[in-house]
This record gives sequence, structure tokens and C-alpha cells, in this order.
Amino acid sequence: MAGPRIAHATLKGPSVVKEIIIGITLGLAAGSVWKMHHWNEQRKIRTFYDLLEKGEIGVVVDEQ
Repeated sequence: MAGPRIAHATLKGPSVVKEIIIGITLGLAAGSVWKMHHWNEQRKIRTFYDLLEKGEIGVVVDEQ
């Protein structure tokens, strides 16, 4: 007696191309986040030194 045939999923190995694309995408995303952080830090430092040069802020506490 033959029963109904059930299609079973066959397990495949990892796709090399898919792994490479995922790795490149994650690398670019992480690199972009790091670069944005770096630019923000540079902007803060540049602003600090500009204000220091104009004399609007000081790094030495004024003694009274």
C-alpha cells in the first residue's frame, strides 16, 4: 500500500555568494556608523578650538 508522498525540505550548505554579500553589507553599515561617530567627534573638537581661539571660552579657572 503506497501512502501519499510528502515533499521534505532538503538541507543545503551555506551559499558562498550570499555569505559574501551579507558580510560586505554588514561591514559597510558598521563602517558608516563608525565614520559618522568620527565626524561628530571632529566637529566637537573643531568647535571647541574655534571658541577657544575667539576667547569665548577658557580652559583655566579664573581666580577671584
